[in-house]
Amino acid sequence: MASLFGICFPIISTAILLLILAALQTTTANSEAEALNSSGWWSSDYTKNISHHCKWAGVACDDAGHVVEIAPTTGVPIGAWLGGPLDKLNFLALGHLVTLDLHSLRLRGTIPAQIGALSQLTYLDLSDNNLTSAIPTQVGALSNLTYLNLSSNSLTSVIPTQIGALSNLRFLRLSRNHLTGEVPLDVGKLSQLAFLDLSSNNLSGVIPFQIATLPLKTIDLSQNSFQGIITCVFGSIGPSGLHKVLLQVNLSHNNLFGPIPRALLELGTIDLSYNAFEGPIPIDIRCEMPKCVLFPNGKLFNYSDSVTSSNKEESYRNYTSIFVSIAIFFGLLFLGGGFFLLKIKAKRSNQEPLVTNEGDIFKIWNFNGKIAYDDIVKATEDFAISYCIGTGGYGSVYRAELPNGRVVALKKLHRLEGENPTYDKCFRNEAEILQRIRHQNIVRLFGYCLHKRCMFLIYEYVERGSLFCILRDENEAVELDWVKRVKVVKGIAHALSYMHHDCKPPILHRDVSCNNILLDSKLEARLADFGIARLLDPHSSNQTQLAGTRELAYTMVVNEKCDVYSFGVVALETICGSHPGEFINSMGQQSGENDIILQDFIDNILAASTSKHNGGLRCDSDSQHCTSLLES
Repeated sequence: MASLFGICFPIISTAILLLILAALQTTTANSEAEALNSSGWWSSDYTKNISHHCKWAGVACDDAGHVVEIAPTTGVPIGAWLGGPLDKLNFLALGHLVTLDLHSLRLRGTIPAQIGALSQLTYLDLSDNNLTSAIPTQVGALSNLTYLNLSSNSLTSVIPTQIGALSNLRFLRLSRNHLTGEVPLDVGKLSQLAFLDLSSNNLSGVIPFQIATLPLKTIDLSQNSFQGIITCVFGSIGPSGLHKVLLQVNLSHNNLFGPIPRALLELGTIDLSYNAFEGPIPIDIRCEMPKCVLFPNGKLFNYSDSVTSSNKEESYRNYTSIFVSIAIFFGLLFLGGGFFLLKIKAKRSNQEPLVTNEGDIFKIWNFNGKIAYDDIVKATEDFAISYCIGTGGYGSVYRAELPNGRVVALKKLHRLEGENPTYDKCFRNEAEILQRIRHQNIVRLFGYCLHKRCMFLIYEYVERGSLFCILRDENEAVELDWVKRVKVVKGIAHALSYMHHDCKPPILHRDVSCNNILLDSKLEARLADFGIARLLDPHSSNQTQLAGTRELAYTMVVNEKCDVYSFGVVALETICGSHPGEFINSMGQQSGENDIILQDFIDNILAASTSKHNGGLRCDSDSQHCTSLLES
């Protein structure tokens, strides 16, 4: 009897264990199916005809029947995918998930803290959706994650320090959100990171030096408000310290200053434009566009150009001795005439109206700028950063309240020509042309000031700021409804038409973008920075000039068509709520069905107000040609 029990017990216990495991597996499968069903992302008309959730489009399971991948971005039949809030998915029931790819699927809401329970997850892509609020700190619990992409959403708050716990992470993209604060030092713990993109946010502070110690191949921190000297980050680290793999660096459109480290200039592709760098570029460094973009940029200059100019000056000096006698003769001949001309000039100067501290400060173009400059210094506390409301490629903008109580915007320009009297005269001539412009959709130039320390322009103050910022602020974007957006586009069209056809000679803008379109208290558009490129380089030809807009090539023929092209991009951005390039990229990532509903194209913040319209766009993904299918 005992021997029979000894034989049967292992068999019975094994069978019971198998039954328990089977029951647990069934329970897990059922909970996963329930989690997918309750999300509401898949249409019930689609799922009711499919026997098992592992066969749903975009869902993959392992041999044990566990869901290991959710990626409904390709191959989903028309009408099968509905989308919805991200937090409707029960992440706690999906503990075996390895890949979660939900990019460009019209998901909304917040990223739930439950996402930290996906301990097996290696790939997470939630980009190009309508996600809001902060990045949850629980993301730091995804210890196996190698790929993280949360770009092109409306995420806010700071980058959580817990992100530094992702020791296996190789790809990190948080671009095109509304993230604020400083980059946490814990990013320096991402020892496997090869790709870092934090561009187009509201990040500030200094760039952590720990970033330069990472094995990065690409780093993009552009379109933020980073400050400081980057030699503190890259200056003491040579190419070997950069692991000899850093190929692409983009730090453009920030507030960085100081000299540019040589180590950066020796990299593959670099863009440091629209900062405040200064000093020479080493003569042995070849910096050629488009792989190397350094200008416009503060007081930065090309050392090789300076050396060439110096050599020419020395060469000319050698010939002066030949003409000394002739020069003396003609000098004596014209000496009397010179005294006569100086006397006439002095008489005219005494007749010019001078500006006093109590006078009209807006007529400073009739004066040498000394008193006006003192008043401006007082109004801005010597251009204190607390008065700075914006920084661009041509200079910084300050808000100032003048002694008479009037609020103006001061654009302090980067002075390129030093104390060159000829340049000052050309600058005055160009500024006076711009000062005569009168149009309701163009920011008015009140005057200018030339001073030995700096030069600046005085504009009317436009209260609401740039169209770029308003489109990316959820509350302000809602206030800018469709009627107002159409009015904005029409206003800019009128402004360009006036400058191109009614001004003699025609004036080109060269940098039409949402950053240079300001809105007043009534949300009416004003075009800013008109003619600044010409103003800073009065001798430049209108036919060959660097264009400021990224939609154009780096060097090309500049005429009215360039402004018109950029205007078209602005019009699309006003409709989309973001740069149209993002929409085109999202189209290129999709395959299969190419019908795109109108809601995908227009600004999602205002999409609800157009829900009564049934429409779409049929797009050819190869040619990227779209045809309207609107029915309203």
